[in-house]
Amino acid sequence: MSKKWWKEMFKIENILLYCLKQLNGERTIYSIYHLLNGKKSSQTLQDAHLFSLKRYFGILEPLTRESFDEIFNKLLINKLVEPCGEQRFLLTSAGEDYLLNNAQPYYINGWRYQAFTLLVWERLSLLVQVSSNFTFQETKYIPIQKNVEVHNWLKEFLRFTSGSKQELGKSLFSELVEILEHARDVNPKILIFRLTGYKQIGLTSSQIAKKLNIDSIHYHLEFINTIHCLLHFVESDPSRFKVLSSLLANLDQNESLTLSARKTLVLLNQGFTAEEIASIRNLKISTIEDHLVEFALNVEDFSVNSYVDEEMQLKILEISRRESTRQLKVIRNALKTASYFQIRLVLAKYGDRHWN
Repeated sequence: MSKKWWKEMFKIENILLYCLKQLNGERTIYSIYHLLNGKKSSQTLQDAHLFSLKRYFGILEPLTRESFDEIFNKLLINKLVEPCGEQRFLLTSAGEDYLLNNAQPYYINGWRYQAFTLLVWERLSLLVQVSSNFTFQETKYIPIQKNVEVHNWLKEFLRFTSGSKQELGKSLFSELVEILEHARDVNPKILIFRLTGYKQIGLTSSQIAKKLNIDSIHYHLEFINTIHCLLHFVESDPSRFKVLSSLLANLDQNESLTLSARKTLVLLNQGFTAEEIASIRNLKISTIEDHLVEFALNVEDFSVNSYVDEEMQLKILEISRRESTRQLKVIRNALKTASYFQIRLVLAKYGDRHWN
């Protein structure tokens, strides 16, 4: 492998190698693509949990399959991965070495933050622009964001903000500086160059990528990592970052179920069985089972005991541990009395705890 290419490997390659390491040849490379795209299929949601990859869920929605293939082929060409089955790969010794010597993006947490990352950015960018112009008593400027909901949020925020509008800019600046100075492996330019303020127009993501001599995917990951960094600090100590904590106001931060699963949960809580719900909603029973797996993954007090007795649960987890696998077929072959649905349900409920 050329040393030059090694040094130029950006975080997307780091992430792909880490995901492959976690998957250990048990899923195809396209399970990683679906994970990064944030595909809300039962399989992808369960993989995110089982293989401890939740932090990367949905962080690269713009990534095309062609771009993914191109990046992955670089890993092959440079002998960082090797095939172990159809569309399945393991890390080579060189890949293992690379992974040991290159850290993952520190703050990225797609499962926790990605659903509202864009909205937080829109709020932040408008807040910075408005507070900057307040500081210089400028009232004539074009808002950088057009989203009506973002404008309504800002009006509401300003209405209940104590202190002068001029002080707002100082407080916001102070909070941003404090976070960026204490952040780990974050380049402030990734965020700062995009901000619009008094008589200053922020650069586009492509302009900043060119300015920093990085590609668009690398910039996107750095940007997501930076926004998630802000969210991490704010959530950890909201009283310390009073202005920035306003960015999280009225956000639905805990809704991790798909819309269809939420409808099923309402009926389930009314006492209907899975079969009855399938009939009521005119859906296949397999679809309702997918929803039940979602509940096992995301609803803390959801019990799987009425679908799988406790003795069967222990057997499934024991086989999974003994065979070092999360592959349904392997577990099913060793435990014929368990259905694929029961195995999926148990792994969804306890699989990540069992392995990590």
